[in-house]
Amino acid sequence: MKRFERPEDIKVAVVGYGAAFNMGQHHLNGMKRVGMVPVAVADIDPSRLPVAKEDFPGIRTFDSATEMLANCDVDLVGVITPHDTHADLAIECLEAGKHVVTEKPFVITTAEADAVIKTAKEHDVMISVHHNRHWDGCILNAAEKINAGLIGDVIRVEAHSGTYSAPRDWWRASKSISGGVNYDWGAHFLEYALQIIDSDVVEVTGFAKYGCWEPVSPWGKDTVEDDTYTVIRFASGQCMTLLITRIESHPRAGWFDITGTQGSFHFSHQDWHATIQEKGGHVVRHGASPRSESGRFYENIAAHLTSGEPLIITAEWARRNVHIMDLADRSSREGKTLKATYV
Repeated sequence: MKRFERPEDIKVAVVGYGAAFNMGQHHLNGMKRVGMVPVAVADIDPSRLPVAKEDFPGIRTFDSATEMLANCDVDLVGVITPHDTHADLAIECLEAGKHVVTEKPFVITTAEADAVIKTAKEHDVMISVHHNRHWDGCILNAAEKINAGLIGDVIRVEAHSGTYSAPRDWWRASKSISGGVNYDWGAHFLEYALQIIDSDVVEVTGFAKYGCWEPVSPWGKDTVEDDTYTVIRFASGQCMTLLITRIESHPRAGWFDITGTQGSFHFSHQDWHATIQEKGGHVVRHGASPRSESGRFYENIAAHLTSGEPLIITAEWARRNVHIMDLADRSSREGKTLKATYV
């Protein structure tokens, strides 16, 4: 794979400069912060291109990724588009010899992940996924304390996110476009869990409920799930449960719990507390969650492309996340537990 002498030698672009969360600007700023040079933006919405030019004076703009790849010298492309477009756009950029970072989730299906990974290997270019929450302060703090033995050996992880709200009129409420409710915060929870449980996935069982908000949803039968519950079994014997719901009439406080042989650990972005069993009773420790270090994502990308530093968020790492969500979706439809596969 081609290496660069300095981050300043890496010309970067993004496909997708949509208004939602302003992620196009966020990615280019993250790349620029570590020394890489923004040179282009592609977006099928013409109203977004003047915004990109205002944010990054002198940047070139294009109506499509295809036009950009044919007319602009770029080394690294960020794909920041709806989930169902990630695979095709990533493959198009990889086949053009460009390094690629996709937004999370990587893609929607396991088959798509395998196809993208295969293409990257064939063209000897990098593919990574913007799992920036890998460096959230809450999970870094939890992993450090748990790895030091604070709660003994980890037995299970439980994560949940619940609201009582109808699907909005945007593409994330479309099942076919987004992949489903697990592909939003569920993907982040899985990212956290895979930093706590260092083991291959053995099998996944998924449950899903649809139709609770009909006919409120503008997407009709293509609306995302109202309630999903996923059970994940690991080769280590550990397990994880993941609840993502839009029909939680009495939302619970907090959202990530780890149970160990000597105690439990709970965290959110704001704080954490651990209940530790000791002789004569239990002790509670608590504190504020540290700040996020998400800037380390592009620091690692730049270091990988220059000095060959190992990539932290590899495509294979991101595939595990997608594979779990894919299996959970298929399991809920087929009504049975499904085995995990690795390539």
